[in-house]
Order: sequence, then structure tokens, then C-alpha cells
Amino acid sequence: MPETLPRDEFTRNPQFSERDAEVLRFLGEEDLLGFTFEGLRRRLGTHSETLSRILHRLEDQMILEKTPEGYHVTHKGKEMIGVKPLASSSRPQSATQHRVAILRTLLPYGRGSGEAISGLKGRWFGPLRWLGYSEDERGTTMKWVTGDGAVQIDAIFSDGELAIEGNVREGKDLTDAIKASYQLVGHLSRFTPSGPEGRVAFFSLGRAFSLHN
Repeated sequence: MPETLPRDEFTRNPQFSERDAEVLRFLGEEDLLGFTFEGLRRRLGTHSETLSRILHRLEDQMILEKTPEGYHVTHKGKEMIGVKPLASSSRPQSATQHRVAILRTLLPYGRGSGEAISGLKGRWFGPLRWLGYSEDERGTTMKWVTGDGAVQIDAIFSDGELAIEGNVREGKDLTDAIKASYQLVGHLSRFTPSGPEGRVAFFSLGRAFSLHN
């Protein structure tokens, strides 16, 4: 198996342009296994035509493959950029961004996360637009981004829980993203069974709330 290419080596590798390297670094830092064109464009702030050319080149090199659901990182791409599904990962944060915990949710008793993930995948919530997903030792992380790319929301499903975190550009207000996160949690109630056992409890800012069908 080829060694992972160090991320600071992307720009020195002749097969990658500086813009190619930017996309590859982001995919590696976020451990993205699948993503949408529009989500990536918003997150990176890249012009549509420029990004289209980059993704086409990465497809030609069999680093990415295009599917009806968006772009997937190939096995070759995972080895190259260090994306390792269901394994621990390093996620360096930009100096101009910071990650904040928004809320934690207990999923309905007896329900796995698969149904919730399927129901949320590809959906928009308020200002949030679907970006893609990753997998690591914590479970499956679903990612959304605001239209200006300044706020990213990560929904992490693991062991009967959902944790929602925000990755915020410095100076950006998180209010709209918090509201959208609560909309996301409210949407989960559509996948819960009826009755008391279908309660979804979530905890945020020191208070406890519950949602019922």
C-alpha cells in the first residue's frame, strides 16, 4: 500500500496544481468520503468553472469518482490523502476557524442511526446546504455548510447519540447555524416511533428538552 502523501507535499507534487492541492488538503482534513459539488464550492469559495476543472482532473487520476449522489473518494484517493474510514484521524483546524459544541441528542431507544442518516442525507436546513459525510472511530459524521461557506455544521452519529458541532470562521456569527441545528434535530422526530419510547432528548446550554411525534 502506498504511503500517505504528506499534505504539505501536495503543492510540490508536479501532478497537482496549487488549486488541486487545496481541494485534496480539505478532503483529507475533513476525512470526506463523499461530497457534493455545490457544498464543496461554498466551503472553499471556489468559482464553479475552476472547481469543475479541478474535480475533472482528479477524476482522470482516479482519485475521485462521480456518482448520482455526488463525488466519492476512491480507494486510491483514500490512500493518497490519508482518508481512512472507520479509523482514527487527525483534523487540523485552520487558525482562522474554531470548532464549537452546539448540542447533544439521545436517539430513540431501540433505533440505530442508519435510518436517521438516510433521512437526513442530502437535506437542507435553514441556511445549511448539504456538503457530504465522513466516517471514523466516532461513527458517521454528516456535514452541512452555509451559503457563504463561513459556517460548517457537523452532525456526528455514534452509539445511540447525535452530537452537533459548528466549525466557524473567525468573526462569523453562529446564531443562524444554531437555529438550523435545532431544525435538524426536529426533523429527527419524523423517524422516531410513536409513544413515550419515541422521545428524542437533547441537551444544550445547560438545559434539557424533548421532542415527540
